[in-house]
Amino acid sequence: MSYSDERHLGRFGATALGLGAIVGGGILALAGVAFATAGSAAIVAFALNGGIAFLTAASFVRLASRYPESGGTYAYAKRVVSIEVAFIVGWVVWFASIVAGVLYALGFAVFAVEGAIRLFPAFMGQWSWIGDGRGELLLALAAIGVYSWILVGRSAGGGNAATVGKVVVFGLLVAGGVWVWLSGSPAEAVGRLRPFAPGGALGIVQAMGYTFIALQGFDLIAAVGGEVKNPQRTVPFAMYAALGITLVIYLPLLAIVATVGAPPEGILAAAQANPEGLVAEAVDRYLGVPGYWLVIGAGILSMLSALNANLYGASRVAFSMARDRTLPRQIGQIRGRTGTPAIAVITTGGMMVVIVLAVDNVAAAGAAASLIFLVSFAMVHCTAILTLRRSGEARLPLLPTLGVIFCLGLAVFQAVVVPEAGRVAALWLGVGVVLYLMALAPGARVADASAEAKDPELARSRGRNPLVLAPIANPASAASLSNVAATVCTPNAGKAVLLSVLRPDQMPGDAIIRDAKDILAESFGQSLDVTASPETLFTVASDVWEEIARVANEHGCETVLLGLPRIEKPGVEARLEGLISSIDADVVIVRAPPRWRISEATRILVPVRGQRVHSLLRARLLASLSRTIPPDLTFVQALPSDTRADTQRRRLQTIQRLARDEAAGPYQVEIDLVDDPVASIVSRASESDLLVMGMESRRRHKPSIGPFALEVARRTTVPLILLGCRYYAGSFTARGFVQAVSAIQKPGG
Repeated sequence: MSYSDERHLGRFGATALGLGAIVGGGILALAGVAFATAGSAAIVAFALNGGIAFLTAASFVRLASRYPESGGTYAYAKRVVSIEVAFIVGWVVWFASIVAGVLYALGFAVFAVEGAIRLFPAFMGQWSWIGDGRGELLLALAAIGVYSWILVGRSAGGGNAATVGKVVVFGLLVAGGVWVWLSGSPAEAVGRLRPFAPGGALGIVQAMGYTFIALQGFDLIAAVGGEVKNPQRTVPFAMYAALGITLVIYLPLLAIVATVGAPPEGILAAAQANPEGLVAEAVDRYLGVPGYWLVIGAGILSMLSALNANLYGASRVAFSMARDRTLPRQIGQIRGRTGTPAIAVITTGGMMVVIVLAVDNVAAAGAAASLIFLVSFAMVHCTAILTLRRSGEARLPLLPTLGVIFCLGLAVFQAVVVPEAGRVAALWLGVGVVLYLMALAPGARVADASAEAKDPELARSRGRNPLVLAPIANPASAASLSNVAATVCTPNAGKAVLLSVLRPDQMPGDAIIRDAKDILAESFGQSLDVTASPETLFTVASDVWEEIARVANEHGCETVLLGLPRIEKPGVEARLEGLISSIDADVVIVRAPPRWRISEATRILVPVRGQRVHSLLRARLLASLSRTIPPDLTFVQALPSDTRADTQRRRLQTIQRLARDEAAGPYQVEIDLVDDPVASIVSRASESDLLVMGMESRRRHKPSIGPFALEVARRTTVPLILLGCRYYAGSFTARGFVQAVSAIQKPGG
């Protein structure tokens, strides 16, 4: 099955994917660690982790039902928080599944080597390197390589046959233990539970932190939500079923291991002596050699199926992030022959290989994976809370709030008790922030601006209410300016404000009042054709230019639309430049004939210089136009006629990347070799319906119209839009966090 938008996973397939990731791998690798830490109370630790997992599944179900798409936690986060915060969420979730895959690759190697040593003891003398760690390392790397190769060639589900097989094996282990319990002395078996909790409550909490990863895997069902049939029903069923079946297997098995599978002195000493092989030894005690080999077989199947599921799910998270440019674009490529996200799979597998080489200890990998998953699940609960608040929920919802408290509390405890895990998580976050700010932020923000403009629901669900201010003064340009304002405004989320400024000498009774009312009335009607409920605002001020700046800044407008006045009037150019520099907002200047409608523009010329100064605003404008019928776009750069061929080639590649990010429809990219760039633009503009240009960037990063744009405006009659993007100071990530936190206080969105 190739990776596509086709939904091919039903209830059985989705549940099998979750079971394939959860059942067996974690408990076989980490049950001994839990018993060594908490004694027989490890059973309680697993049960409490099950409660936290069900709380988390409830938040996943709520989000998956609302946003049935692939990407899991990352896909949900980008719906309710800024792209910066969504990147951090995706970065953490991707790494969590990668580390989980490392845990299961190492676990597979441990079980395989354990079985080989017992099956071929005579050869171990000659091949001693197999048992000294090198054999486990090679087997772990081989498993990652094989499953990466398989997933590059075809899209896989949960490995249904292996999943069913290992569930049957675990059922036999539990049934055999119950039979031995009933046929022996139950009182003696129960006595082996003592001391029940030698480490007290802290020991139980520590065991919870070590072993939470053992219940990870149900989240992968959400990660492939775009491939699930009827996700509103299938995802909840599969998540709850996978968790329920897992706990029905785990808790009885742990009880049996701690009783009939424990030596007379109790499970604590045995676990401390051999934590990684504890389950196999315990089953050997009550089922003999056949039981031992059942555990070895179940361990190998469990680890491999969990590795497969985590590699599969993590690659889909990486693929989704790359499509949003929060990871390099190349990772989002689809392999033509098989239709699989091959680069995402290879990248994810490569990361697993690197971590296997760096961390060769199962317990350390488990601790780091548990910590990172706890943090990622806390993010899921926060996302669910934000979603509910944006839907009008007046109070903090109980279940997600409890989930945040438990997940973060356990994560902090884990970071303190196992500082290596905390350092790994902190290092990964630090690398991610640096990578985003240094390389990914520009492309991600442009892609996100385009996505918001094309999908107005995205801005609304994020709690954004962007204001577009359109000062209306000239009756001739009122209709066209208000039409552009309504187009740029985000439907159902943003607001277009039509402003008329009156001077004190034009008080009621003067004819200018009637003109202002007529202007705003016509503008209001033009806006209604494109978006709903624009607002009108009258103010009184002696200086119109200063009043426009005051209103724009005090109302926190995101965009200010201005009509391009007659530049030849004395002082107009200087006043317009002063207004632009005093506004803390994106500026859009429109020059168009009376009653012109922007939807009439089907051929748009976009002169560029290869820089991204105005990319955000340009992407938002072009995407807004594509909400109806995407226009044909031509991106063009004028270069001197003597430009070298290699320079031309580099510039063309730069513009192609820029156009690919900004265009929301069909486009072409061209280079003009001319000595008069203005004449080239003027000539091309005569064959276009609209000319979209960026302003210059002056001191303090403030936009300025500039002589080039003014000369083009003087020599053309085609509708013209000039873009001036504000300077974004400060950290992208910090601003994103502020936006996410402040949005919680706006439940109505």
